[in-house]
Amino acid sequence: MGRSLWGLGLVLAAGMAAAAPRTDIVVGMQLEPPHLDPTAGAAAAIDEVTYANVFEGLTRFGPEGQVLPGLAESWSVAPDGLSWEFTLREGVTFHDGTPFTAEDVVFSFERAMADESTNAQKALFAGINSVNVIEDTAVEIGLDAPKATLLSNLAWGDAAIVSPASADGNKTHPVGTGPFKFSNWIQGDRIELVKNPDYWGEPAKLDKVTFKFISDPTAAYAAMMAGDLDAYPVFPAPENLAQFAADPRFSVIVGTTEGETILAMNNARPPFNDIRVREAVAHAIDRKAIIDGAMFGYGTPIGSHFPPHNAAYEDLTALSAYDPAKSKALLAEAGYPDGFETTLTLPPPSYARRGGEIVAAQLRAVGIVSRIVNVEWAQWLEQVFKNKDFGLSIVSHTEPMDIEIYARDDYYFGYHDPVMKSLIWGLDRLPEQADRDEVLRAAQERIASRYVNGFLFQLPKTGVADARIEGLWVNAPTQADDMTAVHWQE
Repeated sequence: MGRSLWGLGLVLAAGMAAAAPRTDIVVGMQLEPPHLDPTAGAAAAIDEVTYANVFEGLTRFGPEGQVLPGLAESWSVAPDGLSWEFTLREGVTFHDGTPFTAEDVVFSFERAMADESTNAQKALFAGINSVNVIEDTAVEIGLDAPKATLLSNLAWGDAAIVSPASADGNKTHPVGTGPFKFSNWIQGDRIELVKNPDYWGEPAKLDKVTFKFISDPTAAYAAMMAGDLDAYPVFPAPENLAQFAADPRFSVIVGTTEGETILAMNNARPPFNDIRVREAVAHAIDRKAIIDGAMFGYGTPIGSHFPPHNAAYEDLTALSAYDPAKSKALLAEAGYPDGFETTLTLPPPSYARRGGEIVAAQLRAVGIVSRIVNVEWAQWLEQVFKNKDFGLSIVSHTEPMDIEIYARDDYYFGYHDPVMKSLIWGLDRLPEQADRDEVLRAAQERIASRYVNGFLFQLPKTGVADARIEGLWVNAPTQADDMTAVHWQE
């Protein structure tokens, strides 16, 4: 009898061990990052891996878009709004053991603002005239003028704090202060992170996170069904979501993103330097057909570069309503009665490739022949974003509150507008949100009425995960796969 009970105890113990929750996760991604330094590149995939996981800033975005303390535990602003003092957390170390101090903040910001900086969002630091150490755990940021967006600007991945000891190597071996440490990168396949045992804050619940690159929608579906992936936060095949939803093994997570998906036009190159041509392109586009055909109904039509979930949003879709007859008339007025030819350069995401086929057909119907050129992400960044060598392109801008890009003379779509610059310049100097919302609506109207780009839809966040996983973000207030609170059900 005793032997039998002892044996039964072994069986029960084995069953309990088998039921213990997993401490690793495999996450699917559409694009492989070109490198892993968020302060030196524009690719969203960099932040998808590193934001909040590996690197941290003075502030950070929470899952609902709120600005939360990061490496700064608190802050205060001077009565005149011209300086901010940040109190830094104590006992923080970088993954290589280097202590985090105010000197690292000064180094990081001066590096980002330097003339030779490769930071893709240097505009975040515009108006900062000094960054000074008060003591090891306090830093002061001086401003040319009050800057209401400072805290949210510092929450971007581009404003992450890096160490002078490791900054030069962050592209291939990132060293941050976050709850996960970089472990391995198998080019073309996966990136692996492991738990940081010395993290200053709430420890990660996972011991290991693997980001696996699967861009092909069919392969992504097969990998999820086979259990090779545990989660795919932005699933590339919306046509499969209904199948996942009907399967109790999975949960389908549908939320919003900051991603304005646009048909970018090269405003600096003929014929798109003519507002009549840009308006003709806008009226040739049937947004519903694109959302239905490329996104299987997921996505919200937009008429300007602004997210519908924002309180300051204004629905301007009527300004560029689908009207092929008006499009043809505008082309004739601009001197193109028979249309013209151009290129349509498409990066890898399925919204771009699938949407591009539909857009090309719609443009062809009004006489615009757009030759599709499919490129990889690194090539798109070099050719379109950096060298501005394109006619048309489709891309989703996933950065938060990024309408200010329309006030940048050097931005890739080549739009120059002193009125827009004045609107954005004044925005930061308004402390009241109601006043700021009014300016934001005026900015939306400005770019919509000048048909700077073709505004298509707000990219949805359509994710799939094993139903036992908790803590994944529903919405995407920034371009991140934040794993800090993710865990398996117990």
